[in-house]
Amino acid sequence: MTQTHQPSLLDVRSAPRPQADVAGVAQVLVDVSLPHLDHTFDYAIPTKQTDQVRPGVRVKVRFAGVERDGFVVSRTARPNHEGTLAPLRRVVSGVPVLTGAVLDLARAVSARYAGTTMDVLRLAVPPRHAQTEKSVFDKPSVTAPQWREEPGALPDPGAGSTPELAPEPWSPYPGGAAFLRRLQAGDAPRAVWSALPTGPVGVRSAEAPRAEQQLVSGTHWAHAITAAAAATVLGGRTVVVCLPDKRDVDTLHEVMSTAGLEHVVLTAEQGRAARYRRFLLALTGQARVVIGTRSAAFAPVGQLGLVVCWDDGDDLHIEPRAPYPHIREVLALRANLAGAAALFGGFVRTPESQLLVRDGWARALQAPRAVVREHAARVQAPSDVDLDREGAAGRARVPGAAIRMLRAALADGPVLVQVPRAGYLPVVACVQCRTPARCTHCHGPLALARGDGGARCSWCARAQLDWRCPECEHTGLRAVRVGSQRTAEELGRAFPGVLVRTSGADGGVLPSVDGAPQLVVATPGAEPTAEGGYTAGLLLDANVLSSRPELGAGVEALRRWMRAAALVRPQHRVMLLGHGAPVPVQALVRWDPAGFADRELDERAELEFPPLVRMAAITGDASAVRAFARRLELPDEAVLLGPVQLTEAERGEEVQVQLLARAPREHGPALARTLMHAQAIRSARKEAGSLRVRMDPDRLT
Repeated sequence: MTQTHQPSLLDVRSAPRPQADVAGVAQVLVDVSLPHLDHTFDYAIPTKQTDQVRPGVRVKVRFAGVERDGFVVSRTARPNHEGTLAPLRRVVSGVPVLTGAVLDLARAVSARYAGTTMDVLRLAVPPRHAQTEKSVFDKPSVTAPQWREEPGALPDPGAGSTPELAPEPWSPYPGGAAFLRRLQAGDAPRAVWSALPTGPVGVRSAEAPRAEQQLVSGTHWAHAITAAAAATVLGGRTVVVCLPDKRDVDTLHEVMSTAGLEHVVLTAEQGRAARYRRFLLALTGQARVVIGTRSAAFAPVGQLGLVVCWDDGDDLHIEPRAPYPHIREVLALRANLAGAAALFGGFVRTPESQLLVRDGWARALQAPRAVVREHAARVQAPSDVDLDREGAAGRARVPGAAIRMLRAALADGPVLVQVPRAGYLPVVACVQCRTPARCTHCHGPLALARGDGGARCSWCARAQLDWRCPECEHTGLRAVRVGSQRTAEELGRAFPGVLVRTSGADGGVLPSVDGAPQLVVATPGAEPTAEGGYTAGLLLDANVLSSRPELGAGVEALRRWMRAAALVRPQHRVMLLGHGAPVPVQALVRWDPAGFADRELDERAELEFPPLVRMAAITGDASAVRAFARRLELPDEAVLLGPVQLTEAERGEEVQVQLLARAPREHGPALARTLMHAQAIRSARKEAGSLRVRMDPDRLT
């Protein structure tokens, strides 16, 4: 077993004699996470396995005295080194589940995020399920793919499997029709799309007549993505669509099914067998459209024509496992490698997407102001001056103007109320000195639940029956934040006889509600769709979302507000209350996500914040971080910020610190390389202490 490298002249002169009963040499990526082992290793191919061993298959090998999994990535006739090679233990399956395109993508992602190739491949290739694999390949027409796909169109799927193209969802956008034409013609247009909250739909299928055009609140985006996918499939290519959560996947699945567009759903929530079956359908060319959550970004489709990322500002698009890639960046890399089209869209436009427009990588797709006003709800954000006119009623959490709006809207249908926090009283403080109440055991925040006289810790769930303020020794508690359950209770008293429903993590998420008059109190991301759309929307406690001390708080607040306001019928009222940050509030009132992203990007350029610079967060034990920093060979103009202490030292443990490395965008690849090199040295020397490196961290406080 030896490391693969380029042969030198000396290697050629002293080429080793072949081993007996060996049919060649396999270069294998072994499933280990250590950075200094992130390369291929040579293994001898036994003669009896020569027909099974080909690039992309899973194998078992002996590595460091342990049997490990691996992938064959290439074959050669003879090794590059003297000595005897260890043989492959066995071929797990003859199916090449790792394609050359996915391997190239994994290497590009690991290079961008200072990770290892195998870390990425664990995200890309699901575990094998033997029975499922056998059932898929039992069909005579199904064959395993080639390692490197050949150019050309996919086989004709047959009549009735793709819909007739319905361009109506793109009609409000200048350039939308041209975008569809280019997709169908096989071109690679790339667009950053500011989606309207409502829009026309007119999907058609070979079996069903054309649907009547109508405005659909909150789900117009799914019809637009379906039309783009259909145009790509009609052009003989495949599509990969990534969405943040299962609710969005279910919405798009329903729209595509209605349109007659065949597709498969690939999500991490599926069982092992179901996920592997869908993976194999994409691998063998039986699925032309793959939709799903993060795992769908690596779907092994051939002849890729379009990648789509919906709502790219949602942090669910960030992989929580190393090397922590953002799916938007993964899809952008994949579009570059495959020469495919790209569509990144959402109700809000992120600074990262706006930068793609500024760089010329993508074009902006957005509706004119007159069309936006026609399709969006009318948003109001009363100022203190406006509310003071109502006297004491204007200083309430739900002032008189909001009560009157809700009462009028309930006469026509359901009303949405968004509350930033779940629970009853999720944050409490000392009633006398206003010091936040913390748990005496773990120092977590205390909360009060409905019908419970005592406070409980939100982290360890311990009851705090004898809590006493550490500052003034008072024992009373007051509400600092009001949750969705308490809000629903208060609205129920204000509107007797009206049905009040809650949707959120504490009481279950409602997928949808009917068009009957009712109050729906939901936390951000858990807002159900309403039949015909909501007749009004009330967004409470705006400062909770927009005033957090972290980079991107304004972007996240605007994204959550817009997603809720998009569910309200056009020209109906939405009211935002709670002293939100002025810039995102005004962007919501104007419904101007592109202008907000432009301003945000300008401010970050002036302050040298991401995405205008590349940053890495190095977190861990103080001694490990200091040793790591000494080893870094930073590129020109790069700087180190910190370290800063994150936690207090517990008994027998070290203080946790964070160090930030910042470099200009053009030096981003060099920064990632030096971080990877330093990690490789650290792992090779087996240095003690915990340490984690994260490129482009999503939360900078």
